[in-house]
Amino acid sequence: MLDRLRFVPARLLQSVPVVFGVTVVVFFMVHLLPGNPALTILGQTATPDRVAALNTQLGLDKPLVDQYFIFLGRLFRGSLGDSLTYQRPVLELVLQAIPITLSLLVFALVLSLVISVPLAALAATAPGRGRDLAVRVFTLLGQGMPQFWVGIMLILLLGVKLRLFPVGGYGMTFGEHPYYLFLPALTLAIAMSPTTIRSLRASTINVLGSDYVGTARSKGAAGVSLFRGHVLRNAAIPTVSIIGVNLGYLVGGSLVIEKVFAIPGLGSLMINAIFTRDFPTIQAVALFVALFVIVVGILTDVVYTLIDPRVDLSSKERA
Repeated sequence: MLDRLRFVPARLLQSVPVVFGVTVVVFFMVHLLPGNPALTILGQTATPDRVAALNTQLGLDKPLVDQYFIFLGRLFRGSLGDSLTYQRPVLELVLQAIPITLSLLVFALVLSLVISVPLAALAATAPGRGRDLAVRVFTLLGQGMPQFWVGIMLILLLGVKLRLFPVGGYGMTFGEHPYYLFLPALTLAIAMSPTTIRSLRASTINVLGSDYVGTARSKGAAGVSLFRGHVLRNAAIPTVSIIGVNLGYLVGGSLVIEKVFAIPGLGSLMINAIFTRDFPTIQAVALFVALFVIVVGILTDVVYTLIDPRVDLSSKERA
């Protein structure tokens, strides 16, 4: 099995120029934002002399290329600079926010699978019938509704009207975190489920029509045992790639949803930094999001390789 995972180091090396490219794009795009961070920091006490002095102190008066190489030098030394707003090391802020965002994403992924697997099975076992059409309508609605709107509707229904869940925050204790994260995780899961359901439904229909499933049925396998033992694993193989791609998109969605639900994760940190023109914080969050997407891509290939013995990515890397 380890031989089949020899592509991982090569994939990690291939991600280095990608990360470098991300630093270039993020740095220069961030500096295209209108406004001067010094003006935001000084607020009503801003004067031309004080703004000029603070720009010099922050290094914002230097040419943009020089500022980029300063940023790159700090990055190689393991430093992302100090936040212009919080006056704290950016790395410290990001490391505090990452566990919160990861908890939200993992929770959303679990909920999306809880939603997708049963609905895909219901639809695939009765193609063209009423329950199949109902599931397909759900996927169309799920794809058409904006995530922030779904979040607001869940807040109004389950939070304000029924008072089942809190409408914002992260909770104070470990036991409270899942309770507070349920609505935002459900919002992301509803956005992620339609694509997963459609992929799993199509692959399940193909697997149900295969010869080995017919053989299993002739031996007496049926119902849940047939689906769990002979259908699900083979049907999940193409869906793994879809989930990996969706998880990457889910990171972008979580940035907005965290702000909607007042969750102190990377999303809230990023949006607050954009409003205050906190360039170091914006760059750090964008860099970590890019790293997360790269890691998700590699993990997707690992899972795909492990569940499908026919795939050997290590041989492709050697070729």
